[in-house]
Amino acid sequence: MSTAPLRKPDDQAEATQEAVATGRAGHRGVLLAMCLSLVLVVASVSALNLALPDLAIDLSATNSSLTWIADGYTVALAAFVLPLGAIGDRVGRRTVLLAGTGVFGAAALAASFADSTTTLVVWRVVMGLGAAMIMPGTLSTITAAFPPDQRAKGVATWSGFAAAGAIIGMLAAGALLEWYSWRSIFVTSAAAALLAAVAALVLAPDTKDAHPSPPDVPGALCTALGIGTLVFAIIEGNDEGWTEHVVIGALVVTVLAFTTYAWLGLRNQHPLLDPALFGIRGFRAGAITVLVQFMAVFGFFFVGLQYLQLILGYSPLKAAAALVPVAVVVLPTSQATPHLVRRVGMKATMTAGLLLLSAGLFVISLLDVDSGYLPFLGGLVLAGFGIGLSGSVGTAAITGSLGRGQQGVASAMNDTTREVGSAVGIALMGSIYGSHYRSNLPDSLDQLPADAARDSAAAGLHVADQLGAQGAALADGVKAAFMDGLSASLIAVSIIVLAAAIGCLLRAPKTPPTSD
Repeated sequence: MSTAPLRKPDDQAEATQEAVATGRAGHRGVLLAMCLSLVLVVASVSALNLALPDLAIDLSATNSSLTWIADGYTVALAAFVLPLGAIGDRVGRRTVLLAGTGVFGAAALAASFADSTTTLVVWRVVMGLGAAMIMPGTLSTITAAFPPDQRAKGVATWSGFAAAGAIIGMLAAGALLEWYSWRSIFVTSAAAALLAAVAALVLAPDTKDAHPSPPDVPGALCTALGIGTLVFAIIEGNDEGWTEHVVIGALVVTVLAFTTYAWLGLRNQHPLLDPALFGIRGFRAGAITVLVQFMAVFGFFFVGLQYLQLILGYSPLKAAAALVPVAVVVLPTSQATPHLVRRVGMKATMTAGLLLLSAGLFVISLLDVDSGYLPFLGGLVLAGFGIGLSGSVGTAAITGSLGRGQQGVASAMNDTTREVGSAVGIALMGSIYGSHYRSNLPDSLDQLPADAARDSAAAGLHVADQLGAQGAALADGVKAAFMDGLSASLIAVSIIVLAAAIGCLLRAPKTPPTSD
């Protein structure tokens, strides 16, 4: 993943690269194989969210443990996607992708036998490592296979599946949970990994960088350390308190790790990801847009699915189906975004997408225990339009800011911002929700056998069901506290998305960058 942004191959080299990247499968075959691998990775971020209430009861998981179960996968993916992408550029992207499906599938199968939260978190981290081997090659292969005049369409399709993949994962998980336990999700993930491996082997060529750069080991260590300690600080800060020594220490390490990375990167001739790239306005705007979009989306999935199941009483499958309107809106909006950008410009499209996303989250934050599904749906549709606009144009801005020979860098940056956003979003919203939930439980619950309610809302409602008439007060208190936590987490992230929209309005380029 060489990061020299000014190096561009000549026309003959580009033609050769396209022929190799496309291979015998053609553009559609490459797109199918890469989107299948993409959906495998993205679906595994969201699918387990439907099982959180069951995990809280079956494994006696606290809110903090549930956050780590959901986020262990994403943190590993975010931390290692850059260095493993660089390895793929050196030894072959399909080679690394196939190895990743093996690691992912084996870890998923092992996770199905987990009997404690600690064991499950460990296997989720290993799954994230496999996903980090899979993810980088998907977008870079697509951008290499498609000629410049069709690349925006390929990127838009990839972006649409990146968003819809989360819904696909939840629908599959919801169907499984109707008849089987949460363990079936991991068994199915292992089988899906095998299918993705076969598709990649048959349809995708094994591309690599013709002139690979020396490995940037210090850069890899700094990024992994910085991402890991940042998420740890967010989760533990809201759980244990921001003045705890371990939390302060983690924040200090985060700042030092990223500062060291930037300092070394500016002095390294071949950094893992050149910090100077953030000086390109389109690249910077695209990275921020993708970051905050995925922060909002996957943080919302973490708390929103619990709202549908715990407050509205939906089954796992019905809860997943309740989010399908997002996919229905996102896919066509993503496809239409390139035409909209040509008509009104990148800045206007990007800003509008982020504003719609922020508005959708804020609408959902206004719900109460008795609101029902329709107001939730209204916010969901608004957010869906925002996701379709911001995700597609943000990814296009990143890939379009660099030349054809730098699409591995563009893909790595897009993957990194997506996964860091997802990891931080789950940690941030999960932690804000958890701390507000605990602090808003009424004191009257101390008179009831309600210790489990302090661990999680799912456990509290489970206990309430077993208490008969006395359980009504416990259930009401748990639901009210849950809604307080949900509202606080959504408002916090909607403000962050709004700030990003204002930043894009002020600083993003009006017209999209174009790679040759």
